[in-house]
Amino acid sequence: MPKSKTIRLILFASLYFTQGTILGYFSSLNALYLLDNGLTMTDVGIFSAIALIPFVLKIFLGMLSDRVNLFGRGHRIPYILIGLAVQLICLLAVPMLNPARQYWLFVALAFLLQLGMAFYDTCTDGLALDTTPVDEQGQIQAFMVGGRAVGTIVAASLVGLLAQHVSWSAVFWSLALLTLLPLPFVLLVREPERKSEERFDWKAFAAFKRWPVIAVGLAGLVVFLVIVGAQQQVNPFLTEELGVSLSQIGMITSLWGVGIVLGSMIASALMKKLPVKKAFLLMVASITISLAALSIFVRARFGLELAIGLVILYGIAYGLGQTITFALCMRVVDSRIAASMFAILMAFTNVGQGIGLALSGALADAAGFRVTLLVFAFLPFIALPLFPTLFRQERA
Repeated sequence: MPKSKTIRLILFASLYFTQGTILGYFSSLNALYLLDNGLTMTDVGIFSAIALIPFVLKIFLGMLSDRVNLFGRGHRIPYILIGLAVQLICLLAVPMLNPARQYWLFVALAFLLQLGMAFYDTCTDGLALDTTPVDEQGQIQAFMVGGRAVGTIVAASLVGLLAQHVSWSAVFWSLALLTLLPLPFVLLVREPERKSEERFDWKAFAAFKRWPVIAVGLAGLVVFLVIVGAQQQVNPFLTEELGVSLSQIGMITSLWGVGIVLGSMIASALMKKLPVKKAFLLMVASITISLAALSIFVRARFGLELAIGLVILYGIAYGLGQTITFALCMRVVDSRIAASMFAILMAFTNVGQGIGLALSGALADAAGFRVTLLVFAFLPFIALPLFPTLFRQERA
C-alpha cells in the first residue's frame, strides 16, 4: 500500500468514484430511460431488484478473495482489475440492446455489469479492512461514501446533458471511459503480506452465530431498504409533479450527490464526537424528516427551488445513513475473513435494497409517488427493536 495516507485515501475514493458513476446513472436516469421505452415502474422495480442480486452474492466473491492469492499478485488487487474490466465491457455493449424488445437480455447484461462492480467493490472493502486502523474507519468510510457521491454528481450532470443533447449511446460510452479512472492508482498498489493470524479460517464464520452481529446486518437491511427504495421514486416524482427536463434531473441528482458528500463528512465528525447510538438515532431522524418533507412539500405551487433544497436535505440523510451503517459494520468484522464477513453484512444491505426497490416500485404504481415517500419516511422505525442489542457492545 502507498505509505502516504493521502494517496491511500485517494485510492479508495477513486474506486468508489467509479462505482458512483454507475450509481449516478441508475439513480438519475435509468428509470426514465426504461419508462421512455414503454416500460412501467413495476418493470423498473423488477429490473433494479434483479440487477442487485450480484451484490447479495458478494459473500462468495469475498471468500474467493480472502482465500486465493491470485497469480501471486495479492488477495485484492487482481480481483479489482477483473471487476473493472467486466464493467467496462458491459458498458460498451449496452448501446447494442433495446430494453423494450430485449428486456430480459438487457436485464442479464445489467446483472453481469453489477457482478463486475460487486467484484471490485467487495475487494476494495477487503483492502480497506486489511489496511485501516479502527480509529480511522469512520474517516475511510467518509472518503469512500464521499468518493462514490462525487462519482454520482459527475455522472448525473454528464449523463443528463448527454441524454438530452447527444444520445443514450454517448451516456454509456462516457460511463465506460470513467471506469478507467482508478487504474493508475490500482496498478501502483503492492498489497502487504498477511500475518498468520490474519489468514483465512473457516472457524471465524462462527461470528454469525452471535446475535449482535446479526443485529448489525438487520439494521443495515432496514436502512438501505428505506434510502434506496425511496431514492428510486424521487426523480420520477419530480418529473410528474414539476415537469423537470432530463438535464434538470441530472443537475438535481448532482446536488443530491453534494448532499451525500456533506452527509458523509457530518457522519465522520459525529462518530468522533458522539456515541454510535446517538449518531445512529440522528441518522434515522434525518431520513424520516427529509422523506416526509419531500412527500408533503414537493408541489407545483411551492416551486422547483424548494424541491431542490429538499433533495439536498435527503442527500445529507442518505450520506449519514451509508457512512454510519458501513462504519458500524466495520466494527464487528473479523480480520481473518475480512472481505467475506463484510460482504455478508453488505448482503444484508443489498437484500434491503432489493426489497426496497421492488416494494417502492409496486407501491408507486398502486398509490402514487407521494404516498410511497411518506410510507418510506416512517419505515426506519422498524429498526428500533434492534437498538438494545446494537449498542450493548458500545457500553461494553
